[in-house]
Amino acid sequence: MPLSQKQIKKLRQLAHHKKVIVIVGQHGLTDPVMFEIDNALEIHELLKVRINASDKTERNQLIDRIAQQTQSEIVQRIGHIAVFYRQGDDNQLSI
Repeated sequence: MPLSQKQIKKLRQLAHHKKVIVIVGQHGLTDPVMFEIDNALEIHELLKVRINASDKTERNQLIDRIAQQTQSEIVQRIGHIAVFYRQGDDNQLSI
């Protein structure tokens, strides 16, 4: 179920002070990187990822691919940083 605008706003506020946990580097979106992103979402629910792709189109494609493969919602895209949310089993974040 897609997030409402109110929920997205709340998640953006929560993500503001978080640090980037995973960086997609020069080798792109490899299986180990996807595993780390999926694992981090399982633990944190809300995740900041840095995508080091110089081309904006490529960066957006990678962001969309991460969201699709991890079954997460894209909360925000700013430059090289993307914020993802996936509700965990224990629902740590109350949105």
